[in-house]
Amino acid sequence: MNKKRCTAVVLAAGSGSRMKSDVAKQYMSLCGRPLIWYALHAIEESSVIDDCILVTGAEDISYVEKEIVTKYGFRKVDAVVGGGKERYDSVYEALRVIADDKLKTPNRDGYVFIHDGARPFLTEEILERCYKEVAHSGACVAGMPVKDTVKIADSEGYASQTPDRSYVWQIQTPQVFNTLLIIEAYDKLMREKDRLSAAKVKITDDAMVVETLMDTPVKLVKGSYENIKITTPEDMVTAEAFVRKNG
Repeated sequence: MNKKRCTAVVLAAGSGSRMKSDVAKQYMSLCGRPLIWYALHAIEESSVIDDCILVTGAEDISYVEKEIVTKYGFRKVDAVVGGGKERYDSVYEALRVIADDKLKTPNRDGYVFIHDGARPFLTEEILERCYKEVAHSGACVAGMPVKDTVKIADSEGYASQTPDRSYVWQIQTPQVFNTLLIIEAYDKLMREKDRLSAAKVKITDDAMVVETLMDTPVKLVKGSYENIKITTPEDMVTAEAFVRKNG
């Protein structure tokens, strides 16, 4: 089977307020390199990913083009675009680049890998597993089974349910979809987001957009317990240990 074209969307538009830093977390130094470098490097070296759209804050586009893309020679980054207020707004802006055929090589019949730039430990093995599954099912997300018992709280803060841990996964990225499926899903989201908000439906990830609006099941694929998202200063300490361990 011939490999289909794969475009990565790397999200790096967050402010990083929980890092308690004046510098946006995606540009903070992790063992001498900007945090965002690690995900982009994995994509640059990957045999799975063909090109990349980097989403950053609108005010940071020129900085990112010069100090990240050009400085580190990320040739697969085809476009740097400004993100929106919410995560789904940022994803939508990237998908418009694909839908409007603004990539150097169009991706009309391939796959889109949506990845958090604050997850530095993306690996070729994760990308390969996701590609294999999306080629089969059309929609999949990386994640890992939870290690701890999970409790569902009621409105008063009391434990009301204890789901079977063997069925509970912690979701990661990349989240990977057939190109036309994810574009259609986000177009529909933008048309219906006011209705969803009124119904108190909170969209938290790309899989939920596809599940909710396209009635399409999303397969879970094993990522890695090291594929953490850097959110707090404590996460950075863990990340530094992983970088040192992995050489």
